[in-house]
Amino acid sequence: MKRFSTIFAVFILLEVFAATTQADVLIAVDSFGTGANQFSIDFVPISNSTNPSSGYGIVDYDYRMGVFEITNDQWNKFTASLGVSVTGSQEGYSYSSYFTGTNVPTDNVSWYEAAQFINWLNTSTGHQAAYKFTGTQGTGDYTFAMWESSDAWGETNLYRHKDAYYFLPNEDEWFKAAYWNGTTIQDYTTRPGDTLHQGDGVNGTGWNYYDTSLPSGPWNVGSGSEELNGTYDMMGNNREWVESPFIIQDYTLGSWRGMRGGTWDNNSTYLVARASIYTPPTNESIRVGFRVASVPEPSTITLSLCVLASVAIIRRR
Repeated sequence: MKRFSTIFAVFILLEVFAATTQADVLIAVDSFGTGANQFSIDFVPISNSTNPSSGYGIVDYDYRMGVFEITNDQWNKFTASLGVSVTGSQEGYSYSSYFTGTNVPTDNVSWYEAAQFINWLNTSTGHQAAYKFTGTQGTGDYTFAMWESSDAWGETNLYRHKDAYYFLPNEDEWFKAAYWNGTTIQDYTTRPGDTLHQGDGVNGTGWNYYDTSLPSGPWNVGSGSEELNGTYDMMGNNREWVESPFIIQDYTLGSWRGMRGGTWDNNSTYLVARASIYTPPTNESIRVGFRVASVPEPSTITLSLCVLASVAIIRRR
């Protein structure tokens, strides 16, 4: 009887493991703000499965990537919740989105402004701020700075704090979420069976880029095709800031930062995996926005295994 109970427990454990593994691909929704200024961000898990020969851009840890680019609505609710101006001592604080639709990706946002948005996501939910600023927020003496190596992500990324929960994806994290299919790097973010084609923002397929005609601007996030790893608009729509500096390990104040994904008025040349652009972190453009990444949620698999192990022990007793 004891042997049967043990075998049964292992069988159930394997069943739960399989089911939970499938559940892990579901979108997680994180909420921020309160009352009229409440909003949410959807995240999709990115697996740590790697191929040792994969080369550039494939990180070997789990994380979550924002399903959509940050919208005007999310940005406006952030600024209302923050209660002070998003400003600082550096240039790059003249934010005013050119495209005013509620659900279009926000634009004219500098790297420093995106960093303040992400810091608020962290601090408003009880987490460590990702990016170091000194001085008084909302004033002209608020200054971006670098962390000491003891506080830095991996002791080398002096921009990101090691305990941050939300952050700008670095270039490798962004790249993997867009182009890695678990076996190899794809040229485009297309899912199996899909081909790259210009979308119209109405029928829910395609991407917003310059192909046979020039789009009039960004479309509402998620208006096109679902991509390889559950994201939308990592090609076209707005180009997106990444955390990484232009020169590897050049974590200095004014080091140019990367941007990825191409824009609504780019042709397909700018949508491929090898295409990246760098610019000063003060740059603000009607074609540039960002999305948020995060550490993974605690594994429900681990919890399930612990519960089932307890059941097995109880049965044996």
